[in-house]
Amino acid sequence: MVRDMTTSRTRITKAVIPAAGLGTRFLPATKATPKEMLPVVDKPAIQYVVEEAVTAGLSDVLMVTGRNKRPLEDHFDRNYELEQVLRDKGDATKLARVEESSALATMHYVRQGDPKGLGHAVLCAAPHVGDQPFAVLLGDDLIDPRDPLLSRMTQVRQEHGGSVIALMEVPPESIHLYGCAAVAPTGEEDVVRVSGLIEKPAVDEAPSNLAVIGRYVLDPGVFEVLRKTEPGRGGEIQLTDALQTLADDPGMGGPVHGVVFRGRRYDTGDRGDYLRAIVRLACEREDLGPDFRDWLRGYVTEEM
Repeated sequence: MVRDMTTSRTRITKAVIPAAGLGTRFLPATKATPKEMLPVVDKPAIQYVVEEAVTAGLSDVLMVTGRNKRPLEDHFDRNYELEQVLRDKGDATKLARVEESSALATMHYVRQGDPKGLGHAVLCAAPHVGDQPFAVLLGDDLIDPRDPLLSRMTQVRQEHGGSVIALMEVPPESIHLYGCAAVAPTGEEDVVRVSGLIEKPAVDEAPSNLAVIGRYVLDPGVFEVLRKTEPGRGGEIQLTDALQTLADDPGMGGPVHGVVFRGRRYDTGDRGDYLRAIVRLACEREDLGPDFRDWLRGYVTEEM
């Protein structure tokens, strides 16, 4: 099916955040707490992701959840009892922080059911998204708000149509941990045309050192492709495979372009990187940074 280019340039207002994973790398902390609710300094990781979507102009957010994810809904809902307690105490600062999360965006939720992979999670969003372009944000990747990656991706979508993925250069020996893109240059330094995608390739099979990171701007044609996509690596429906189809057949919802991101990204999906993300963000906070950096320097000096 050839898609209407007028539709393909529609302004993007909807974001989809897959949040059905079990978070097994953080057990036992995630036995009863969703991994998305683990704090990064003093906000749950998922709030950073929603804030990023809102900053990029996406006011309608759908979370694709699973069992035991009710705390996500509660966090973005009102807590009248807590608000009243803070109001009675005259604690306007904390009250504003509590109210902030419930006023960020219009939130929606759908359950994935069977965990059949990222492609299946995105497909679960089809009834809500409809025939509109949309963004997908993975919660393990936190993008520094000073680096407006998602806004740049929506701009590229407006210019070129089709779908846009975020790419980042990684050491060649690490490429097997990511989806990997084969690309061709365009006239823009940070934009490439994607011709191929391989999910977690061996080092000697990788077409580049450009890794796919957790931000996508997708044409709604991806839903039709996902419905026909067979399970791939790991027995799951891979979004990477669907994007390969779009790259091969632009009329289905392509072409596929990539934005090469060279900004600040915090990986909270790995325990070590999660801790490093907390340290980096705490160091940069005006209210916490000065004292925390002083303590950190002393601690590092003592441990050397």
